[in-house]
Amino acid sequence: MEDITLTLEEALEELVSAEDFLEYFDVPYDQSVVHVNRLHILQRFHDYMAKQAPNLPPDEEQQRGIYRLWLSRAYQDFVESNSITEKVFAVFQNQAKPEGGFSSFVSIDKVFRTE
Repeated sequence: MEDITLTLEEALEELVSAEDFLEYFDVPYDQSVVHVNRLHILQRFHDYMAKQAPNLPPDEEQQRGIYRLWLSRAYQDFVESNSITEKVFAVFQNQAKPEGGFSSFVSIDKVFRTE
């Protein structure tokens, strides 16, 4: 349920889980998809937002609609695919170590980078 007394920015600060985001933006979802992919969905949503943020219109209602679209798209990515195929996190990108092996360590700054 949306609290219209909060600004979009304030509301985003209060959302914690993938379900919180999906419910706030009124995106229908299957709990089994979210259960398996929650972090991937949120990271993909963050990635979409980071790429498009400079192009946001100034009107908050238009921004809400765009955020809803990005979240819906991020969720749909994992309905139609899976985390290994989508490679949201570097651990799935099989970055080779100099010795020819693979590293499964991902620093926190790489998880939240906006590049």
